[in-house]
Amino acid sequence: MAEKLQPFKKSLAYPNRTMVYLHSQIEQQQRMLKQIKAVLPDNLAKQTKHCLIKDHNLLVYTDSAIWASQLRFYNSAILASMQTLVKSPIDNLQIKIINRTSGVTASAIRKANLPSLEGIDLIRKHSLSISDDKLSVALLKLSTTLKRLADST
Repeated sequence: MAEKLQPFKKSLAYPNRTMVYLHSQIEQQQRMLKQIKAVLPDNLAKQTKHCLIKDHNLLVYTDSAIWASQLRFYNSAILASMQTLVKSPIDNLQIKIINRTSGVTASAIRKANLPSLEGIDLIRKHSLSISDDKLSVALLKLSTTLKRLADST
Protein backbone atom coordinates (compact mmCIF):
# COMPACT_ATOMS: atom_id res chain seq x y z
CA MET A 1 0.00 0.00 0.00
CA ALA A 2 1.39 3.39 -1.05
CA GLU A 3 2.20 5.96 1.61
CA LYS A 4 0.11 9.12 1.50
CA LEU A 5 2.33 12.16 0.97
CA GLN A 6 1.99 15.07 3.34
CA PRO A 7 1.24 18.34 1.51
CA PHE A 8 3.54 21.28 2.08
CA LYS A 9 2.43 23.79 4.66
CA LYS A 10 2.31 27.41 3.66
CA SER A 11 5.09 29.47 5.18
CA LEU A 12 2.57 31.44 7.23
CA ALA A 13 1.35 28.24 8.89
CA TYR A 14 4.55 28.08 10.95
CA PRO A 15 4.90 30.31 14.04
CA ASN A 16 7.27 32.88 12.58
CA ARG A 17 6.55 36.50 13.45
CA THR A 18 8.96 37.88 10.88
CA MET A 19 7.21 36.15 7.98
CA VAL A 20 3.80 37.24 9.26
CA TYR A 21 5.01 40.84 9.57
CA LEU A 22 6.52 40.86 6.06
CA HIS A 23 3.39 39.31 4.61
CA SER A 24 1.21 41.95 6.26
CA GLN A 25 3.47 44.70 4.88
CA ILE A 26 3.15 43.30 1.35
CA GLU A 27 -0.63 43.12 1.68
CA GLN A 28 -0.76 46.72 2.93
CA GLN A 29 1.37 47.91 -0.01
CA GLN A 30 -0.88 46.05 -2.45
CA ARG A 31 -3.98 47.69 -0.93
CA MET A 32 -2.35 51.11 -1.15
CA LEU A 33 -1.34 50.54 -4.78
CA LYS A 34 -4.88 49.48 -5.64
CA GLN A 35 -6.23 52.64 -3.97
CA ILE A 36 -3.75 54.85 -5.85
CA LYS A 37 -4.62 53.22 -9.18
CA ALA A 38 -8.33 53.82 -8.48
CA VAL A 39 -7.69 57.58 -8.20
CA LEU A 40 -5.62 57.82 -11.40
CA PRO A 41 -6.74 57.69 -15.05
CA ASP A 42 -6.39 54.26 -16.66
CA ASN A 43 -3.31 55.03 -18.78
CA LEU A 44 -1.48 56.47 -15.78
CA ALA A 45 -2.65 53.71 -13.41
CA LYS A 46 -1.02 51.11 -15.67
CA GLN A 47 2.34 52.88 -15.28
CA THR A 48 2.22 52.94 -11.47
CA LYS A 49 4.31 49.95 -10.43
CA HIS A 50 4.71 49.99 -6.65
CA CYS A 51 4.25 52.09 -3.53
CA LEU A 52 5.27 52.13 0.12
CA ILE A 53 5.36 54.40 3.14
CA LYS A 54 8.72 55.39 4.58
CA ASP A 55 9.20 58.00 7.31
CA HIS A 56 5.76 59.60 6.77
CA ASN A 57 6.43 59.84 3.02
CA LEU A 58 4.47 57.96 0.38
CA LEU A 59 6.84 56.65 -2.28
CA VAL A 60 5.24 55.80 -5.62
CA TYR A 61 7.34 54.01 -8.25
CA THR A 62 7.01 54.22 -12.01
CA ASP A 63 9.32 53.23 -14.86
CA SER A 64 9.89 56.49 -16.73
CA ALA A 65 10.39 60.20 -16.11
CA ILE A 66 7.45 61.06 -18.39
CA TRP A 67 4.99 59.12 -16.25
CA ALA A 68 6.58 60.49 -13.08
CA SER A 69 5.88 64.05 -14.21
CA GLN A 70 2.27 63.13 -15.00
CA LEU A 71 1.85 61.48 -11.58
CA ARG A 72 2.93 64.70 -9.85
CA PHE A 73 -0.24 66.40 -11.12
CA TYR A 74 -2.27 63.96 -8.99
CA ASN A 75 -0.28 64.63 -5.82
CA SER A 76 -3.17 65.96 -3.72
CA ALA A 77 -5.67 63.34 -4.95
CA ILE A 78 -3.30 60.48 -4.13
CA LEU A 79 -2.49 61.85 -0.67
CA ALA A 80 -6.18 62.42 0.12
CA SER A 81 -7.08 58.85 -0.85
CA MET A 82 -4.26 57.44 1.30
CA GLN A 83 -5.29 59.26 4.49
CA THR A 84 -8.36 57.03 4.84
CA LEU A 85 -6.39 53.83 4.21
CA VAL A 86 -3.39 54.19 6.54
CA LYS A 87 -3.22 54.99 10.24
CA SER A 88 -0.10 57.14 10.34
CA PRO A 89 -0.14 60.59 8.76
CA ILE A 90 1.53 61.00 5.36
CA ASP A 91 3.36 64.29 4.98
CA ASN A 92 4.26 64.25 1.29
CA LEU A 93 4.41 62.20 -1.90
CA GLN A 94 7.63 61.27 -3.69
CA ILE A 95 7.63 59.81 -7.20
CA LYS A 96 10.55 57.46 -7.93
CA ILE A 97 11.72 55.95 -11.21
CA ILE A 98 12.82 52.32 -11.39
CA ASN A 99 14.19 50.21 -14.21
CA ARG A 100 11.92 47.38 -15.35
CA THR A 101 14.63 44.72 -15.50
CA SER A 102 16.71 45.26 -12.42
CA GLY A 103 14.75 47.57 -10.14
CA VAL A 104 17.54 50.09 -9.91
CA THR A 105 17.83 53.45 -11.47
CA ALA A 106 19.00 53.13 -15.07
CA SER A 107 22.45 54.33 -16.01
CA ALA A 108 23.80 54.04 -19.52
CA ILE A 109 26.93 51.99 -20.12
CA ARG A 110 29.42 54.23 -21.83
CA LYS A 111 31.64 52.95 -24.61
CA ALA A 112 34.66 54.73 -26.00
CA ASN A 113 34.30 56.25 -29.46
CA LEU A 114 37.58 55.22 -31.10
CA PRO A 115 38.90 56.65 -34.37
CA SER A 116 39.61 54.38 -37.32
CA LEU A 117 43.04 52.76 -37.73
CA GLU A 118 43.85 55.31 -40.44
CA GLY A 119 43.08 58.13 -37.99
CA ILE A 120 45.30 56.55 -35.36
CA ASP A 121 48.17 56.23 -37.89
CA LEU A 122 47.65 59.87 -38.89
CA ILE A 123 48.03 60.97 -35.25
CA ARG A 124 51.21 58.90 -34.91
CA LYS A 125 52.74 60.35 -38.12
CA HIS A 126 51.75 63.89 -37.11
CA SER A 127 53.36 63.43 -33.67
CA LEU A 128 56.72 62.73 -35.34
CA SER A 129 56.64 66.00 -37.30
CA ILE A 130 55.91 68.33 -34.35
CA SER A 131 58.85 70.34 -32.99
CA ASP A 132 57.43 70.71 -29.43
CA ASP A 133 58.74 67.70 -27.51
CA LYS A 134 55.95 67.56 -24.89
CA LEU A 135 53.21 67.69 -27.51
CA SER A 136 55.00 65.16 -29.69
CA VAL A 137 55.33 62.68 -26.80
CA ALA A 138 51.69 63.23 -25.75
CA LEU A 139 50.39 62.54 -29.28
CA LEU A 140 52.63 59.47 -29.56
CA LYS A 141 51.27 58.10 -26.26
CA LEU A 142 47.72 58.87 -27.41
CA SER A 143 48.18 57.01 -30.67
CA THR A 144 49.70 54.02 -28.83
CA THR A 145 46.76 53.88 -26.40
CA LEU A 146 44.19 54.23 -29.18
CA LYS A 147 45.89 51.48 -31.17
CA ARG A 148 45.88 49.17 -28.11
CA LEU A 149 42.17 49.86 -27.46
CA ALA A 150 41.27 49.34 -31.11
CA ASP A 151 43.10 46.00 -31.16
CA SER A 152 41.32 44.78 -28.01
CA THR A 153 37.79 45.35 -29.40
